[in-house]
Amino acid sequence: MSHTTTDEPVRQASRATVPVLAFAGIVVAVMQTLLVPVIKDLPRLLDTSPSNATWVLTSTLLSGAVATPIMGRLGDLFGKRRMLIASLSVMVVGALLSALTDALVPMIVGRTLQGFAMGAIPLGIGLMRDMLPRERLGSAMALMSSSIGVGGGLALPAAALVAQNTDWHALYFGAAGLGVLSIALTLLVVPESPLRAKGTFDLPGALGLSAGLILFLLPVSKGSDWGWSSPTTLGLFAAAVVVLLLWGLMELRVAAPLVDLRTTARREVLLTNLASIMVGVSFFVISLVLPQLLQLPSETGYGLGQSMVVAGLCVAPLGLTMMFTAPVYARLSARYGPRTTLIIGLLIIGVGYAGGLGLMNAAWQTVVTSVLIGAGIGLAYSSLPALIIGAVPASETGAANGLNTLMRSIGTSVSSAVIGMVLANTSNVVGGVAVPTMHGFRVSFLIAAGAVAVGLVLAFFLPRRSPAGVSQLRASSEEDANLARAERALAGAGQPPHGFRGRVL
Repeated sequence: MSHTTTDEPVRQASRATVPVLAFAGIVVAVMQTLLVPVIKDLPRLLDTSPSNATWVLTSTLLSGAVATPIMGRLGDLFGKRRMLIASLSVMVVGALLSALTDALVPMIVGRTLQGFAMGAIPLGIGLMRDMLPRERLGSAMALMSSSIGVGGGLALPAAALVAQNTDWHALYFGAAGLGVLSIALTLLVVPESPLRAKGTFDLPGALGLSAGLILFLLPVSKGSDWGWSSPTTLGLFAAAVVVLLLWGLMELRVAAPLVDLRTTARREVLLTNLASIMVGVSFFVISLVLPQLLQLPSETGYGLGQSMVVAGLCVAPLGLTMMFTAPVYARLSARYGPRTTLIIGLLIIGVGYAGGLGLMNAAWQTVVTSVLIGAGIGLAYSSLPALIIGAVPASETGAANGLNTLMRSIGTSVSSAVIGMVLANTSNVVGGVAVPTMHGFRVSFLIAAGAVAVGLVLAFFLPRRSPAGVSQLRASSEEDANLARAERALAGAGQPPHGFRGRVL
């Protein structure tokens, strides 16, 4: 039996590999954020109703949720670099389609294709695990995991500036250009990993998971329009439960499942994924609240009366701080382990939201809140892939991280639905327009703090492991652990492992 350990990289990567992979993650985040400045104008721009315009956002959410675990599994089977390039290529096609149309249906098709780029994050993390030495892996995975927030924070002011001064289609042309640049850099710099999972692609499992996710996320994103107690919303939720249960039973009987539910049910993997949902909820709250607070007119008594660009600049430190916490995470994790780093990150997020309740009276106060929460989210996001990688075999890295990225997306989707409902139910009608209130903003911050508290409880129940991921990376699967024990036994018998010329079965 051939065996490839994860103790050393399978193929040495250049110094440029990590920045190029992180850039791919930033491009994905830019694609997601670029519509934020023009959301309220979409019905006019597309000549459609507000309820139909929301499908421009919903379609990307659904396709991203479906594509993330599927692309991760395909990467494990056929090559992570190959699937990364495929994801970015589909995104570029979708961006160009959206850039060339003013009609609703082609725009939705284009946005659906753009959602496929979400698979870039777990694929990039998987490539890093396969190629990087242990001493570089911690900070590299932290940067890749945080890139989704980094790109979102940096893209917001840039997209606002473009939307204010040029035709809004330029946003999509810019996203397509970034996608082409990312593909070119990946082809030039990033080597393919030779590690492959055994088995075939589980097409029925992919279809079942896709159906279950769509049935669940569709009412989450559209429930405020349809009514949370409407037959359509409740019926879709019930159908999602049935489909996902049947899918789970089917996956347990498949020899090579799309998602190994037995591995997913392990304590460390399960708790990490649940904590990821809570981090996703807390991350999206600040992205929804602060831009609205900053742009509301000062005549409301609490709005800060800032332009779209200034509001984007005030929120941008959220992403910048996440980027700068990557090396900090590497040092903390090397000393205390990713579990402790996750707990520290969640505590900082909680302090940020608690302090933010009283820091809503000036633009500079929102910057302070953004920096603090960004630091906490950067540490928390950076810890998640290390916890997942430490609990799954190397051959399942792509699929496992894809599922973890999906959990974060579910968290942001739930956050969007809940906070949107809170702000709508607490708003005041001024001149026929619903205006969010300070009470609604504070309730939203309290919800985020509650999600952080749940995440902390989950993190405390994670098993303790040795720092720096030594056990996580050196013996990340049962097979690696068995090999390590065999080498020690040979060494104890007077046969140094380096002199052993047979094969360990």
